[in-house]
Amino acid sequence: MSVRLPASARREQILEVAVSVFARYGFHEASMNDVADAAGVTKPVLYQHFDSKQELYVALLEEAGSRLQEQFSRAVAAALDGKQTTEYSMQAYFRWVADDHDAFVLLFGSRAARDEESTAVIRRITESMASSIAPLISADIDPDHRHRLAVGLVGMVEGVSRHLVERGEAFDPDLVARQMADLAWAGLRVAHRT
Repeated sequence: MSVRLPASARREQILEVAVSVFARYGFHEASMNDVADAAGVTKPVLYQHFDSKQELYVALLEEAGSRLQEQFSRAVAAALDGKQTTEYSMQAYFRWVADDHDAFVLLFGSRAARDEESTAVIRRITESMASSIAPLISADIDPDHRHRLAVGLVGMVEGVSRHLVERGEAFDPDLVARQMADLAWAGLRVAHRT
């Protein structure tokens, strides 16, 4: 029998274990029974917190996106210039991928659900990241150009991360961050109005 926890603590516990269940099996193969077993609760307890597997999955996506955004925001707040902003943001992102591997797989892995609602949440998270990055680009360029560069940076780090994760090898997030920051900074330094 599971330990009686307050509803908010039980919900957090379920979310914490459900990330690894969905990351391991993918949305379609994971079941609510798998989540309940991993959380050490009964299925009725699970349904007290989430009406459906889809609702749980969307909550997981939003939680993962929120954690990524918080980590990014904390990192860039400490930066003193554009180069540091680039370095710190890359470091925050790749540390998140390494430390919160299951959340990355949930959001961007090849087994992520591709239904309309989940896709909309993932797009919103990606757009939020690009919107957070765009104002940090200090080049003298118009806002549309700045936003496209931000979207490109998000795509670059997501692609590199997917490659690293799919290879299944351990990687040094700080080393990868430095490599990607060098590439990004070299491009951002020469961005100009066209």
